[in-house]
Amino acid sequence: MSRSTSPSLALRHTAAAAALAVTAALVLPAAAGAAPLPGSPTEPVPPDRRPVATGYGGAVSTVDPDASRTALDVLKHGGNAMDAAVAAAATLGVTEPYVAAIGGGGYITYYDAKKRRVHALDGRETAPKAMKQDSFVDPATGKALPFDEAVTSGLSVGVPGTLAQWDLALRRFGTRDLSTLLTPAIKIADKGFVVDAEFRAQTAENEARFRDIVPTRELFLPGGKLPEVGSVFRNPDLARTYRELAERGPEWMYEGGLGREVVRTAAKPPVDPAATRKVRPGLLKQSDLAAYRALPKEPTHVAYRGLDVYGEPPSSSGGSTVGEALNIMGNFRLDPKDPVTALHYYLEASKLAYADRGAYVGDPAQVDVPLDELLSSGFARERACLIKPDQAAAAPVAPGTPDGRYAPCVPPGTQTRALAYEGPQTTHLVVADKWGDVVAYNVTIEQFGGSALTVPGRGFLLNNELTDFTLQPPAPGSPADPNLPGPRKRPRSSMAPTIVLQDGRPRLAVGTPGGSTIITTVLQILFNRIDLGMDLPQALAAPRATQRNTPQVFAEPAFIDAFGRSLAARGHRLAPFPGPTNGVIGAATALEFLGPELVQAVAEPVRRGGGSAMVVTPAR
Repeated sequence: MSRSTSPSLALRHTAAAAALAVTAALVLPAAAGAAPLPGSPTEPVPPDRRPVATGYGGAVSTVDPDASRTALDVLKHGGNAMDAAVAAAATLGVTEPYVAAIGGGGYITYYDAKKRRVHALDGRETAPKAMKQDSFVDPATGKALPFDEAVTSGLSVGVPGTLAQWDLALRRFGTRDLSTLLTPAIKIADKGFVVDAEFRAQTAENEARFRDIVPTRELFLPGGKLPEVGSVFRNPDLARTYRELAERGPEWMYEGGLGREVVRTAAKPPVDPAATRKVRPGLLKQSDLAAYRALPKEPTHVAYRGLDVYGEPPSSSGGSTVGEALNIMGNFRLDPKDPVTALHYYLEASKLAYADRGAYVGDPAQVDVPLDELLSSGFARERACLIKPDQAAAAPVAPGTPDGRYAPCVPPGTQTRALAYEGPQTTHLVVADKWGDVVAYNVTIEQFGGSALTVPGRGFLLNNELTDFTLQPPAPGSPADPNLPGPRKRPRSSMAPTIVLQDGRPRLAVGTPGGSTIITTVLQILFNRIDLGMDLPQALAAPRATQRNTPQVFAEPAFIDAFGRSLAARGHRLAPFPGPTNGVIGAATALEFLGPELVQAVAEPVRRGGGSAMVVTPAR
């Protein structure tokens, strides 16, 4: 397969770009006291984590070495990128159970090399038919439920979309059946994996609520204790569930017994009778599962600096907001020799795009999303004219008017709404195969630990995705909110699995976890790579800042150290990112085609313990 190597994405290794790549000041959770590693040679051993791999024949990057190894094995045995992505996601359901599980959903962006076309697959969870705009409002107070009470509840559980999405993805683009692709994950669930500091930290973060849910406590707090670093964690219930899934197929979730178990768990959460926690029942019915469909969609598309950037359309806001921000940035010359000015434009473009995201993006099946206008060059020019080169606009800024009538400039507005909370925990993986197919895939159950409700005897957690809705309806006379709860509605997401083409061929693929910071992380990685001339490993490792139309720019410590004073002089108010994980924004995975058939897979070197990049045949 041939690859274009035209110079529009040339590597420009400037001193400024290299300085941006410094990450020594990133703050990560300290490792707990490590227990001895298992001594038996048949026991699992801690896998190596390599953040960069370059070679031929296919590549993968995930947050977890077991998942990456699973995908690589599929590629080595003739499977394609979609096969490998599904197998990796199933493995993440074992090794990353607090972010990836069949009780959740996600988005896939896919490049089909044979047809040279990009596709989007929407596997977002849906609300039950019985859900109303005020379902998260406490009738006693007239106010939205406290967020932690909304999360740990059956009320937050949407119809899981992952299995339907896998089914759609494999039927349309795969070459292997699901039963075959589940086999590696079953083996790992049976044999177990070695607990690392990140897994223990995520469990500790959830310990209090996990203790209150009987099957969750029994699974994730074995013996009533946090799993020790270096111990082996096994999940025989999930292995059994995957075996039955391999036999019965995804309809077991949507039309069969597994679905009934999911509905029963959400409707009657298995709370310890001795617990004082208030865990509300959900609205989910079997008919909601039967009505669910994963949706094939046209991806979003914008042109940027001679490249074609494709992303997820609504119900995700990832593609529209990344695309709009790139369109705004495209009106300016961003000089890698002046990174402070370039970063100023990145932050201001993010601010404006987030204002429009909040005002206009929701589930397009139930609200009118002006997607074409949000991604139009005319609207971008109108928004760009609000940016001053030497002064940050006071945030929050008002949304624009994407109506097709664009003046050279418009005055700043005054009405906006506060940034809605969106859980920062999910995961992302990228895969490329030897034929040039590429998958960028976000899979999630929302929070670390989702709703905290484990389906009894099944080994997986249910999502809390419905807390991505705006929980409090707006006051009378306020602007309409496109992201209110509603029957069978998909909550707005920020997931942004992104594929970049150059001359019709894939050049980059990138994505990350991070809730509403996903958009800015993907945008900043693209900005680092394309505008500041970093190579892809530098672009991922560089310290991050996120501006989501909030009064403050939240940033990692190394970013504040490098640019805080200079950006403050332009009116940006920087503050440490509060997490979780404190001081760390995202955990990206990406790949880049460097030449004919030569691909580089890249994962985080440090954040969240580092990721795992692998290639079929390493370059020599």
